Amino acid sequence: MTRALICGCLLLWSIQPAHASTAGPLVLSAGRMPAVARVDPRFQSYNVEMAEIVGGRFWAPYPKPGAAEDMTSAGSAGTLGFDAGLFRQRPPVDLANPRLRNLARALGQVYIRVSGSWANKTFFQDDDLPRIAAPPKGFENVLTRAQWRGVLDFAKAVDGRITTSFAVSAGARDSSGVWTPVEARKLLRFTRSVGGRIHSAELINEPNLGATSGLPAGYDASSFARDIAAFRNFVRREAPDLRTVGPGSTGETGVALFNSRGLATEAMLSAEPRARFDFFSYHFYGGRSQRCACMAPASAILPENALSEEWLGRTDKAFAFYRDLRDRYMPGAPIWLNETAQASCGGDRWAASFLDTFRYVDQMGRLARQGVAVIMHNTLAASDYGLIDEQGLKPRPNYWAAVLWRRLMGEVVLDAGPSRPGLHIYAHCLRGRSGGVAIVAINLDRTQPARVALAGAAERYMLTADQLSSETVMVNGRPLMLAGDDLPAIRSETVEAGHIALPPASISFLSAPRAANRACR
Repeated sequence: MTRALICGCLLLWSIQPAHASTAGPLVLSAGRMPAVARVDPRFQSYNVEMAEIVGGRFWAPYPKPGAAEDMTSAGSAGTLGFDAGLFRQRPPVDLANPRLRNLARALGQVYIRVSGSWANKTFFQDDDLPRIAAPPKGFENVLTRAQWRGVLDFAKAVDGRITTSFAVSAGARDSSGVWTPVEARKLLRFTRSVGGRIHSAELINEPNLGATSGLPAGYDASSFARDIAAFRNFVRREAPDLRTVGPGSTGETGVALFNSRGLATEAMLSAEPRARFDFFSYHFYGGRSQRCACMAPASAILPENALSEEWLGRTDKAFAFYRDLRDRYMPGAPIWLNETAQASCGGDRWAASFLDTFRYVDQMGRLARQGVAVIMHNTLAASDYGLIDEQGLKPRPNYWAAVLWRRLMGEVVLDAGPSRPGLHIYAHCLRGRSGGVAIVAINLDRTQPARVALAGAAERYMLTADQLSSETVMVNGRPLMLAGDDLPAIRSETVEAGHIALPPASISFLSAPRAANRACR
């Protein structure tokens, strides 16, 4: 084989962590990596919470450095039964903001999930009158036509498809407690009347949390089965093109959001009549944020553990649990992780820093390889786990990683071989380049570099930060910052064949357009 063929077609990689000298080199051939999965074209998606749309109480961001902090009780119960001091009342989000739309467009095709437990209790005011002063009995929030039209316009502007959920609280039930589709019908018909479309819908956000999610007291597996049967019948009659999503459960793999894990998903899925969905969904948070950890201190995640194998591996534990349920109750249904972030209850302070970008990228890499079709990050721009800081709409480190993922990582997932402790490698076909391969190499070691041996040249986008706690990230040593409302040019650097170093605590996206991988043609 000629040197030109090796450099231009096969692009061999020899990977050796600097701190794992006792292990033999991990040799990868970008041109020979087999395909192992295929993700949805809208694999990397996000949530815009219903609380943002209607102007509700959502997790209060932590104060900026130097600002006064008040995480104490406000003296009354807050939304979802939490202390009111954990929340902040916010005005409805401005989805027409030019900067927000520009930032969202750069993420490419997405699903925009408008849901959350607030959606479970939202009344749709189906007229053009001023917003009513208080929601009707049985509801807690009011969604106006203008607000929903804003969601539809935003989705159209950023190439998004809307997925949502419907009201299921007491106001959406008859005198016997049975769910009725009155609110869902109003929302669907208005959407069609203005030329919009809802791609898919859950009936209930996080039904396994019962009353915490706004469901009636005593809600059980039989109630769920009855509600889903009514929902499916409604969809068949009213909107046969609407795709159904569920069950959308959370907190069943060791880190529950609340003290009680509530209703078991297996019980819900095994009750008669059996629930069926077009997409099997689940939610996952690896821990609770500081706001809620007081309910179970062991669930808090310390920043010094943010790069640990145990922390990152919690993603696999949750996926294995829900994949087993999918395989037994809905074999073949695509799996959606349609709500996830650094930690529940708005995220920790470091959710907005480069430190969380390792989880963000690693989670996408490992779940894509295992067959998850879609991941929806919570949120686009609300609280500390948002991709974008809601105050000033400044992109956070996770946002810049999301842009690089979108530009480079295609839909075909390749087998890059097993990751090693401290060095995780994932590969996809290179987006937009037949035969090309994109690889992301994550060095989790905080002090030691890793070495990567390239047999051919590649383009590198290396993410680092001066400090892991920084909210400013650099690509190839240059800070990534907006130019007004527009994204800057994100320039790669050419790395020639031979050994290159992956600095401590770095994430490198590597583009090999001439890999000639047959799986990528």
